[in-house]
Amino acid sequence: MGTFIYPLLSLVNLHMLLVLCFVVTTEALVKNVSALYVFGDSTVDPGNNNYINTFFTSNFPPYGIDMPNHVPTGRFTNGKLGTDFLASYVGLKELLPPYLDPKLSDKELITGVSFASAGSGFDPLTPTFSNVIPISKQLEYFKECKKKLEGLLGRERTENHMRNALIFISAGTNDFVVNYFSVPIRRKSYTLFTYQQFLLQHVKELIQNLWAEGARKIAVAGLPPMGCLPITITAISNNSILERGCVDKFSKVARDYNLMLQHELFFMQQNFSSYAKAKISYIDIYGPLANMIEGHQNLGFDEVDIGCCGSGFLEAGFMCNKISYVCPDPSKYVFWDSIHPSERAYHNILLAARPTIDALVNG
Repeated sequence: MGTFIYPLLSLVNLHMLLVLCFVVTTEALVKNVSALYVFGDSTVDPGNNNYINTFFTSNFPPYGIDMPNHVPTGRFTNGKLGTDFLASYVGLKELLPPYLDPKLSDKELITGVSFASAGSGFDPLTPTFSNVIPISKQLEYFKECKKKLEGLLGRERTENHMRNALIFISAGTNDFVVNYFSVPIRRKSYTLFTYQQFLLQHVKELIQNLWAEGARKIAVAGLPPMGCLPITITAISNNSILERGCVDKFSKVARDYNLMLQHELFFMQQNFSSYAKAKISYIDIYGPLANMIEGHQNLGFDEVDIGCCGSGFLEAGFMCNKISYVCPDPSKYVFWDSIHPSERAYHNILLAARPTIDALVNG
């Protein structure tokens, strides 16, 4: 009997140790992140576009079909965004609200909001196409938010709050897909390389402005494999019905941009570290999405080149609506509509980013 009990007790003790380690790790994350503040486009907009005069919204079915009570919120997916999973992972809350929500509480403001706007980009021209919120205006909202926090917490506590807040930036896809490759305006003045440099200059200016406001933990997402977006395949493929492979010409643009972005962030990190404790991290979006597409069968995905909503070839925004066909199981699709990942894909991206997030918030 004793020879059976002792190994059993050892297993119980090991289990308790693992649980304790998990709790300690989670508490460490909670302790080191005071809030989450987000800037960018539809990949991180939880519904700010609901409150502005734009056609580019998603606060109607079937968007949000997998949200609590199946209520569409303005998120361009079937459920949660990656930043919702991020807010939960660092122990703040389950859903990150939009800053423009008139019902936003003081508590929500303190623990974090998103200033992002679907259709926006780093290029100031990009948001003008759909009348959405430019990154510059998102920064103004952040400064306004900080003033409100000073009224709630006091100036000294707000400065400390900002030092421990996590800043997340995700934009750039619209600058290429909606702007540079679709409208000739920028192509008349910029080569592809100089346009990439132009965008990176705006990224750096945003980071510098955030740093000046007290941000010290900043994460910047790279671009996805743009040639694998269903809408890109539909637009470029010789036979959009039968030939649904990724268009590497566009994915290469993303790879090149991501490499340049990583170099710029590295140099900014070195410069900031020389006179202030600050961390800037690159978040890889391309790799996790490419892995889901290439290894979809091993990861439980059935469809990788069409969206779950409608035909999956073109539908996004108002074209994905209450009369659209919806696939039986969105979790089997990498993309929810022709542009945006599904909730499950967003969750997988967060899982892949966890080591980087851990190093950023605990470093």
